[in-house]
Amino acid sequence: MSLSRRLFLAGSAVTSLAFMGLNARAAVRPADPKSDPGYRNEVEGYGRLKADPNGLIELPEGFSYRIFSRQGETMDDGLLVPGKHDGMAAFAHSDPDKVVLVRNHELNHKTRKLFPVGEQGQVMDKLDRSKVYDFAADDFPLGGGTSTLIYNIKTQKLESHYLSLTGTSTNCAGGLTPWGSWLTCEETTIGTGDGVKKDHGWVFEVPAAHKGLVDPLPLKAMGRFDHEAVCVDPRTGIVYLTEDRPNSLFYRFIPAHRGELRHGGKLQALVIRDAPKAETGNQTATLWKMGDRFAASWIDLKNVESPDDTLREEGFALGAARFVRGEGIHWGNGELFFACTAGGPHGFGQIMRYTPSAHEGTNDEASHPGTIDLFVESGDQTVLDYADNLTVAPWGHLFVCEDRYSDVLVNHLRIVTPQGKVATFASNVDKLNSEFAGVCFSPDGSTLFVNLQSNGCTLAITGPWNSFKDTAVQA
Repeated sequence: MSLSRRLFLAGSAVTSLAFMGLNARAAVRPADPKSDPGYRNEVEGYGRLKADPNGLIELPEGFSYRIFSRQGETMDDGLLVPGKHDGMAAFAHSDPDKVVLVRNHELNHKTRKLFPVGEQGQVMDKLDRSKVYDFAADDFPLGGGTSTLIYNIKTQKLESHYLSLTGTSTNCAGGLTPWGSWLTCEETTIGTGDGVKKDHGWVFEVPAAHKGLVDPLPLKAMGRFDHEAVCVDPRTGIVYLTEDRPNSLFYRFIPAHRGELRHGGKLQALVIRDAPKAETGNQTATLWKMGDRFAASWIDLKNVESPDDTLREEGFALGAARFVRGEGIHWGNGELFFACTAGGPHGFGQIMRYTPSAHEGTNDEASHPGTIDLFVESGDQTVLDYADNLTVAPWGHLFVCEDRYSDVLVNHLRIVTPQGKVATFASNVDKLNSEFAGVCFSPDGSTLFVNLQSNGCTLAITGPWNSFKDTAVQA
């Protein structure tokens, strides 16, 4: 489908060149040149997508992809690349030609054919069982966790990859920290009696520079729930967390010691001050429209290890706002953005923006509150559908993965500019129609990395990033 036949996000003036100013009035409207005055806010971006001779993903002219680290391949540690690649982050390496990728694998205890030891434990002798967090009831090590990859952005080749966390379950997304680690999140609350030996639903930390398997320490003070993703404010060290449930909360964790999450801290949930117990999805009633902004406050949560998986109900009872499937989250310039995959009256998705207080997490916050606004609400699946993982490019564009498995629609990787304009960057034309996941950029901005989950592979995309055209698409 050409850009001229797509829908778009309409915006107005930019307030920052570094994404701080993605316009608060951005909206999703029909791209009808005869009736829509905002039609010309749709832009060419990198141009029309070109057919892929390999039938995998379509990209604009001048861009290309390389596939590496496929599920089932043998890694440097003798274990197999786990399947269901998901959330991911890129870190600087001591060699400027290289980057370190830490990548999630969304495997539950039943998906053994994609486990790093093999479905029948073929390479079990390569695994250090003392570094496995949990085992199935029959003592088979769980296969969820992370792998770490060293990729050369100059030669565009994978140099090494190995398992870095194992024995966890359903590691969906996560987030990088300013101190050089990846926070990987379990999107499940299975526990003893569910076919495993320990409770799950935790966040684990994986230092990017660590070689081999880390000690699997659950950060229990960050709560037990269906974790999706996190981001960290580099100014304060406060961690913000999303939850992938239809009635989820938006959380923040104030660590007792900045950068030392294992030492505990305080978990809180966001409240919209003027609307306690707000339903932000606009599905049963309209709370807000695009651009509406509310002052926020935060409530302390108790019993955060939540043995009965009731943390979200307890928070809502205290006034916390509810969101419809909080998923990808990323820190921008003084603000953060997070996706609510099934939000909006049509269930096509929303993107929220939270701007922390200048006194975030302190006693002065009450008189100078942070704010939350409805940045995007999709009115049509063909412009934005089921926004999931997202990232901010070094030059300020927001790259958003779609995650809808459909016989009619294909998944895309979308771009939203600081001016609130939209373009489509990639289209999945493979028969599996996998979700895009784990989108991130190398620190120098030269290479975009993204996963195709169903295909079980990671892609490195390069091209003329400076050729983006902010020109309205003509009918």
